[in-house]
Amino acid sequence: MKKFNRYLITAALPYANGGIHIGHLAGVYIPSDIYSRYLRLKKRDVIFVCGSDEHGVPITLKAKQEKVSPQNIVDKYHNLIKNSFEKFGINFDIYSRTSSKIHHKTSSDFFKKLYDKKEFIEKFQEQFFDKKENQFLADRYITGTCPHCSYEKAYGDQCENCGTSLNATDLINPKSAISGNVPILKETKHWFLPLDKYENFLRKWILEDNKNWKPNVYGQCKSWIDLGLQPRAVSRDLNWGVPIPIENTDGKVLYVWFDAPIGYISATKEFTKDWEKYWKKDDTKLVHFIGKDNIVFHCIIFPIMLKAEGSFILPDNVPANAFLNLENNKISTSQNWAVWLHEYLKDFEGQEDVLRYVLTINAPETKDNNFTWKEFQGRNNNELVAIMGNFINRALVLTKKYFNGKVPEIQDLTDFDKEVISKISDFKNNVEKYLEKFHFRNALKEVMNLARLGNKYLADTEPWKLIKTDKNRVKTILNISLQITTNLSILVEPFLPFTAKKIRNFLNIKKISWEKIGEKDILKANHQINKPKLLFSKIDDKIVDIEVAKLMKIKKDNLLREKKVKPFKENVSFEEFQKMDIRVGTIIEAEKIPRTKKLLKLKIDTGIDKRTVVSGIAEFHKANEIIGKQVAILVNLSPRKIKGIESEGMILMAENIDNVLNFIAPTNNTKNGSEIK
Repeated sequence: MKKFNRYLITAALPYANGGIHIGHLAGVYIPSDIYSRYLRLKKRDVIFVCGSDEHGVPITLKAKQEKVSPQNIVDKYHNLIKNSFEKFGINFDIYSRTSSKIHHKTSSDFFKKLYDKKEFIEKFQEQFFDKKENQFLADRYITGTCPHCSYEKAYGDQCENCGTSLNATDLINPKSAISGNVPILKETKHWFLPLDKYENFLRKWILEDNKNWKPNVYGQCKSWIDLGLQPRAVSRDLNWGVPIPIENTDGKVLYVWFDAPIGYISATKEFTKDWEKYWKKDDTKLVHFIGKDNIVFHCIIFPIMLKAEGSFILPDNVPANAFLNLENNKISTSQNWAVWLHEYLKDFEGQEDVLRYVLTINAPETKDNNFTWKEFQGRNNNELVAIMGNFINRALVLTKKYFNGKVPEIQDLTDFDKEVISKISDFKNNVEKYLEKFHFRNALKEVMNLARLGNKYLADTEPWKLIKTDKNRVKTILNISLQITTNLSILVEPFLPFTAKKIRNFLNIKKISWEKIGEKDILKANHQINKPKLLFSKIDDKIVDIEVAKLMKIKKDNLLREKKVKPFKENVSFEEFQKMDIRVGTIIEAEKIPRTKKLLKLKIDTGIDKRTVVSGIAEFHKANEIIGKQVAILVNLSPRKIKGIESEGMILMAENIDNVLNFIAPTNNTKNGSEIK
């Protein structure tokens, strides 16, 4: 196995057009933070970089919506994101931004070097142009129907429903996202990176040399390569971004996918003068943490950019995660269907680690997973409180109660004691094994298993009973329990840093390095511990109910806004409702009313009589196909003439999202005249 002397960890640059939500955290930022914290505990040379992606088209769309400049937007959200990360304990060495001078220069220099090496293909292409707005449309400014899954709101660069990467010209029925008009195609000049030129390089580097990558990453890369790579434009007609650094290119900027990953390089340059050690030395391990929607950019396009430039190392691994859903629905920022980090930090002050725990133990490491507030509550109450919190609290409280808070000395060790002590190193080894392979869920489970071991040890030995008859035995039991607690303070640090700090404060100790885990007497006898407090608190049903209610309101508002469901009408009294007489009937005759588009004349057997009803359902149901159909009919509606025909009632229909009318009818055959209540 190759030996690395330093580590460069990158986390995907979030768009500075909104906050961070739990999907971002589970997919990218918590795993990358765990890994970097672990490496630091092992005293490795680590730089952990990230920053705001401030040149994406979503930024300019947001600016247009809010009628401010793009700079106003990125300043607002860069500060929000940075502050949220800091409060949540995401421990970047630097959180930079792509609007900085150092990034603009780094990106320009990178482009210029490839340009001078004649790596680009210059060509004219037809691009969508909005005549009303008098501007070329970047791919994100175009929406239409996805040719792969028929999703009607796909963007010109990617379908967010099926995840397929697209060209704007692939869309069916494209429209300008700015004006809503149908755009025209107009010729413009751009520079293309010939991805196909590097296909053989990728086949060897990924498909042969990196078969150990996560299956979801390897599989997506293989699929892309097998489909055949095509040249990809690195420039766009836009006024917001890094200007193309050659003559006669006014109004053209680097395409965001080209300049954004260079943000990792510029952030490292901003952090240290020795940045080249981390980007150009073979003994550096470069690891990109991303979500699955970024796999193609970090595993295919960015490596080709680095290879074409010629002096940079390539990533050693790209452990991308899948997506996290929320309450069984896909997270959507545009629909506000998300749990936002800045809101969580306000509503759950001091409970940062509860969310870190739940999102890690339920992480979408190889397939999409789901977050629910009920599971959040259950994980906290049944695991953090009942297992880790319970064990540590009992060990500390009993020590305070029986020995005035001083760590008692071990007396005699039983075989059971020795077995428990010996297992601590096993947990350390297992956690290491999982973390080195980016299996963060299993690693955290091992940490919790050590807490379970401690709980079981106290339950089996029952020192609260022995204190009256064998105080020396209690000394040994509590010493071992405190050794386990101290080891937990180290093992839990990468995952739950705020909890680790609390435990150290309870124990009255400083941070201990990773290699000390499992050592004998890691906490010395007679050491004075502090007054214990609860490590975690139970979360009540009412707290969770409030969060669920928030989401349900968002869902309702979205449905109303999209006109998928009409708002409720004003309330009626029960007495008014009781006046309606709704029965089951059967259509026995049906015919189209001449010179009308929507109307059918129906004869309905109500079980009491046979009456005529005129109904506007002809666009959706053919007369000859509904004879014999059971329906719900309002029989005491006052008769009225429609097209000269007296209609004696109204059949009940449900209007679908697409305005199609469907019958409301019993699922089983029911006697005509039966009341519907």
